[in-house]
Amino acid sequence: MKLSPVVVFFLFVQFLSSQVQDKVDFVHAKVLIEPTPSENRINGSVTYQFDVIEDVGSIYLDAVDLEFSSVFLDQTKIDFDYNGRKITIKKKLEKGGNHMLKLDYVAKPKQTVYFLGWDDGVRNNEQVWTQGQGKYTSHWLPSFDDMTEKVEFDLDIVLEQDYTVIANGKLVKKDTLSDSKGYLWHFDMEKPMSSYLVGFAIGDYNKKVIESSSRIPMELYYEPTDFTKVEPTYRYTKHIFDFLEKEIGVAYPWQNYKQIPVQDFLYAGMENTSCTIFSNQYVIDSTAFVDKNYVNVNAHELAHQWFGNLVTETSSEHHWLHEGFATFYAYLAEKDIFGDDYYYWQLLETANALQRFSGDDGGEALRNPNAGSLTFYEKGAWALVLLRDRVGEEAFKKGIQNYLNKYAFKNVTIPNLIEELEMVSNTNLDDFEKLWLENPEFPYDQVVAFLEEKNVSIKTYFELKNKIAKQPEKTESILKRAWKRIKSNQLKENLVLDYGDKVSTDFLGDIIKSEGLKVRQAIILSQNKIPDELQTDIEGLLKDKSYTTLEAALYRLWTDFPQNRSKYLNETDGIMGFPNKNIRLLWLTLALVSPEYNPDSKALYFDELSGYTGSEHHFETRLIAFQYLKSIGGFTDTVLKNLVEACSHHVWHFKKSAREILSDFLQSEGNTARIKSIYPLLSQQEKQYLEKL
Repeated sequence: MKLSPVVVFFLFVQFLSSQVQDKVDFVHAKVLIEPTPSENRINGSVTYQFDVIEDVGSIYLDAVDLEFSSVFLDQTKIDFDYNGRKITIKKKLEKGGNHMLKLDYVAKPKQTVYFLGWDDGVRNNEQVWTQGQGKYTSHWLPSFDDMTEKVEFDLDIVLEQDYTVIANGKLVKKDTLSDSKGYLWHFDMEKPMSSYLVGFAIGDYNKKVIESSSRIPMELYYEPTDFTKVEPTYRYTKHIFDFLEKEIGVAYPWQNYKQIPVQDFLYAGMENTSCTIFSNQYVIDSTAFVDKNYVNVNAHELAHQWFGNLVTETSSEHHWLHEGFATFYAYLAEKDIFGDDYYYWQLLETANALQRFSGDDGGEALRNPNAGSLTFYEKGAWALVLLRDRVGEEAFKKGIQNYLNKYAFKNVTIPNLIEELEMVSNTNLDDFEKLWLENPEFPYDQVVAFLEEKNVSIKTYFELKNKIAKQPEKTESILKRAWKRIKSNQLKENLVLDYGDKVSTDFLGDIIKSEGLKVRQAIILSQNKIPDELQTDIEGLLKDKSYTTLEAALYRLWTDFPQNRSKYLNETDGIMGFPNKNIRLLWLTLALVSPEYNPDSKALYFDELSGYTGSEHHFETRLIAFQYLKSIGGFTDTVLKNLVEACSHHVWHFKKSAREILSDFLQSEGNTARIKSIYPLLSQQEKQYLEKL
């Protein structure tokens, strides 16, 4: 692949800087940290053991905005240089030596470690958790932003409060410290990993412990109030673990596996070695499971324990080896659980998304280090689907096993993978690399042909779409003739989503009465306005066990049949919905703008709705509440204060949305004065942001 001059220069600089560090090999780290959550501070100490491979004049570690009190080399205090991002120890060391480097420091991280709930007055919601994806662990631990430096990290964590502490590796013991100074948690890792995979979480948790068929302990954490949600949240966890071990064909490489839900996580989940941290928005009940469950994320993060953690990319040009594989194996796990039809329709959905993204020359090559998530995850998974089809399942599995075993606890590039697959399959994969790894376009026609060959219902779907495109006036008759022969609920659901607004109410009424939950859901989602003839049938959807269906039906019925608003609100009062409280927030808004509905309770409804904008609530809940309050003109001083606070939130897309809402608010006459009137309630940081705005 021909690289641009900019990329060549970047790689050259990386090469030069890495040569100095390649003269030493850091092999073990003993980490001791003491978080002080009320001050967003960590007192830390780390002792590294390293070997000198070649004579070297200096060594360095990445360390962002840390305060170092002392540095010792082989128990002798030594001077150091520190520029706010790297700490350098200038000392001539001879080849063959083994040394110890100890650093004492204080961290006040502005990212990577998040202290939540310690100052909001709500009991037992306090948490501390990390998110070091890429190269951010150096914000709280002097370490290595370069993923090629793999170290065995053992963590000791001191905490004054008696909360649960979870970290990489096996908990060896928990000591009670003298003089009521708290507790010391000892965690042991047996194998090396890249620094970005070091992680820990602290909070009020209980756990359920299960075992895989291979006797690997799995610790499933949950907040005590969520005990009824443990089963639906972690449903199929053992199944997923056993499936991946069997499908990948290489034993799980770590001592145990832990999963911890946390508040306001930046992403869906993060695969810290043996210790996945994930968003508590996946802590769900059985009704939510139908539309939003943890199964895919669960499988994705577990697959990373092999692809990313056991074998790790050398640089972001090879990021496909992490995210493409994790996405691919998560899809295979879902196929094993939910069936072939579910799997192929999911692939079609991602293919359509990639086709839209790839249009107008917007596509990205998988070897583009700056590609986005859709490319690395979904296009990456598609590349593996077609690669496995190309070389055959048996050769693919053997090649993956060889790849993982050969490069275990090492770093890899795409050519390392291709070489193993070419060897076992006796196939030249140059054309595959050009089409899937180097080509920015998404080969939509090829993947649709693949799907039609593999799945009968998808083949039928495209045949029906073609017929309807040629004779749109016969849409209903074409669908009716085919309907009774269709066995796939996925096919029926997608046909209703596509054509539900183009067929008669009689046909839709029959579907509501005879079809399953997801097909009925598709009907309400396809309607811009409910026909009078379907009113009774759609009212029946308010009893469906689906929060997506219920939210859509409530809004549509409330809008289209205003004479029955009180009835619909009474039927749905008290239903919260997904963890983001989607139904309750909608209900409160509709109740507030329905003049005839419980007028004496309006103040209570408004207080509840505006209360959901507070920082103690999840950012998804807060964003929905802000949007509803904006739509009804409900910005009180308290809501405005919460909105200004949200403009500095650590989750960037929530912060961006909050800033857009605030900017829109300030466009109206008089609102700047309203914001200035709440200045005494704001922090200095918030005032500074407003002054810039």
